[in-house]
Amino acid sequence: MISLDLAPAWMAPYRAAAARVLQRLREGCTVAQALNAEPAASGIRLAAGALRFVPASGAPPGEAYESFIARTASVPTRNNLHDLLNGLVWLRYPALKRRMNERQADELAHRGTGTRRGAVRDALTLLDENGAWLRAPATLTDALARRDWHALFVTHRDEWRHADLTLVGHALIEKLAQPRKAITAHVWLVADDLDEFVEGVGLAPFGPLPVLGVPGWWDDNERPGFYEDSTVFRPASATRRHQ
Repeated sequence: MISLDLAPAWMAPYRAAAARVLQRLREGCTVAQALNAEPAASGIRLAAGALRFVPASGAPPGEAYESFIARTASVPTRNNLHDLLNGLVWLRYPALKRRMNERQADELAHRGTGTRRGAVRDALTLLDENGAWLRAPATLTDALARRDWHALFVTHRDEWRHADLTLVGHALIEKLAQPRKAITAHVWLVADDLDEFVEGVGLAPFGPLPVLGVPGWWDDNERPGFYEDSTVFRPASATRRHQ
């Protein structure tokens, strides 16, 4: 049985739908059936038609995952936590997921599968699997750009009350089912216009953010010395070497 703790702060955008989906799983539905039963699912449309979550076995061998979604408006879905979370992101942020799929499919159509994704597909895959966006005061975004973790999480700690950090990478959310200090998101900075961010996905710069350092996201980060762990909160030069 799939289980998921809905209490953590990062689950807030998904909490209501996730509770209903998990209940349907307990009643015997597959993950695809449980996602399709959500009211939001009926309103998601791709160029190929209304989106549906389908058993992963229905995807033909040899066709790229993103191309299959674009061609059929069907998301192959296994009965596991990873694909359940992917579905929840589709339900909550359909414009984002639709635009990512369109750009992935366009890249595949023009460049083929090959052995290298290319810069655009790499960035799209990072956002899809491990991404987050941050809308925050300049004091925080400037500190993040400098990888000044002490300023970001200690000096300007109170500023996080005015920040919006949203996790959209389903693999990232899955990792947080077993929280570890080192879990790090690839984060994009956004302004007020989320639609503009969606349109520019894959082009805008991004950087690392150890998400369990965010105030209010993990009790351990209230302890003295938490942010002094340089294996997680690396200085800028070390962070860039590891990107």
